[in-house]
Order: sequence, then structure tokens, then C-alpha cells
Amino acid sequence: MNTQTLKQQAGEYAAQFVKSGMVIGLGTGSTAIFATRRIAQRLHDRDLRDIIAIPTSRATQADARELGISLSTLERHARIDLTIDGADEVDRAFNLIKGGGGALLREKIVAQATERLVIVVDESKRSRQLGVNWAVPVEVFPFGWHSQARFLRDLGAGVALRNSGGDPFQTDQGNIILDCDFGPIADPAALDKTLKSRAGIAEHGLFIGMARDVIVAGADGIRHLRKS
Repeated sequence: MNTQTLKQQAGEYAAQFVKSGMVIGLGTGSTAIFATRRIAQRLHDRDLRDIIAIPTSRATQADARELGISLSTLERHARIDLTIDGADEVDRAFNLIKGGGGALLREKIVAQATERLVIVVDESKRSRQLGVNWAVPVEVFPFGWHSQARFLRDLGAGVALRNSGGDPFQTDQGNIILDCDFGPIADPAALDKTLKSRAGIAEHGLFIGMARDVIVAGADGIRHLRKS
């Protein structure tokens, strides 16, 4: 079974948690899009009604609008009932690395406003320890970004400026991303605190203690992992 099929299974499974009347967050990325499409199909079939969605990126906003999902903003709906989003790496404690799609700042804002964050992944994204398989994206302001790169290297990371078409990748906020390979991260919460303390860092891709549910699609089927 190929990875794309597993992503579709995870995303579509998670869409069942959406109930009529909810305010929902729509995640960004190659797995979350399957949840968005399934939600749109449920609305079309009238299995769902009165859904209001908050997208986590301009790309997701465009997809949802094309699919006919009613959109709003956090300014109008500061509390979100449920968000379905993907992740690049998930550890045993449900801590995450996110931001492979470049939407980490908006994704974290939406996650923090959410009562229930459901993460959808294929089995390759599970890890014994964050940083084993994925670098941590760090979104920085363009002004003085070389000083942020030096700071991150001093913390022990291998730092690479993310590019797109030969130019620096630009987030929806106009910032840039430094992909930081820390290797296995012994204390994600401590690193989270360190990165938050640095002026010039807009946000980073460590999502600590936010996910309540993780939907994992693998060769043996779907597993719904719940945080106790």
C-alpha cells in the first residue's frame, strides 16, 4: 500500500469526528487535504450542516473555498471545536514536529485556539524521539536572519535556509524558514522554551502537549491513539 493511500485513509477517517454546528480548523499539507475533501463531501451529501472552518494557510483557504466549505477567521470565532492537521513527526508522548509545508505559525495559532487537535499521519511519521527523522522548521523574520542561524548553530543544529525555485521560501507572513537538524531531541519542552525566548524567531515547529488524538494509517489498517 503506497503512502498516498495511507494518507488518504488517515485523513478521511479523522473527518468523521466533525459534527454539525462545529467551528473547525483545517490543516495544511498532503494528509490534511484528504480530511478537508471528505468534510466537503459530507457537506455535499448533507451528512453535515452549519460548519464554519478556519484555514491554517492561504493554500488551505483556496482549497476549502473551491470545495464549497464556509470559511471564517479567528477574529470572528476565537474558539475552535476541532482541528484536523498533519505532522512530520510524532513521538510517543504525542509531541510533534510540524511545518514541512511552511504553515507552522498559523497552524500553531489555530492549534492553541482548539479544544481538540486531531493529528493524521501515515505510519512512517511515528518516531521514538523527535528529531530522529525530521528537522525542526524555525520561522524567522528576514531582518537579521543570519544572527538567528548562528544562534541555532550554537544550540547544536545543522541549519539550512529553505528554498523554493532558487529563492528563499517565503511563508504566508513574509518570513523565511530555517530547517534545523538537532538530531534526536532529548527534551523537546526545553528546546521549545529556548527557541521562544529568542527575538527574531517568529515561531518554530515543535508542538508540545497540544495533540489529543493521533490517527495512524498503516499496512495493518487505521489506529486511533488517544492521549490519556
